[in-house]
Amino acid sequence: MSAPALDRTLAALAAPHRRRVVDLLRERPHRAGELAQAARISFPAMSRHLKTLRKSGLVDEGRDELDSRVRIYRLRPEAMAELRTWLAETDAMWARQLAAFKAHLQKTGK
Repeated sequence: MSAPALDRTLAALAAPHRRRVVDLLRERPHRAGELAQAARISFPAMSRHLKTLRKSGLVDEGRDELDSRVRIYRLRPEAMAELRTWLAETDAMWARQLAAFKAHLQKTGK
């Protein structure tokens, strides 16, 4: 994941309402109104959050097949996979650092 893309993803997930949207979309796709109601925020506020999530690449917007005026939102699994890869790499780096520190402490007898 490129640094700018990772920055956009992390910035998008920084807001509690947007994390709530991600949680809801993990279950199934939702309409914007359903998301606003479940998150207990106004429709205009939800619209702003969804725009941020779309720009970050975390969410796709589609149209309802029965009513083209209705927008359906779903998670983009690729964006989450890239974030998981970055987190796994970061976790591995910290594990190596801590193992080296532990070995140093054992070697020096501290």
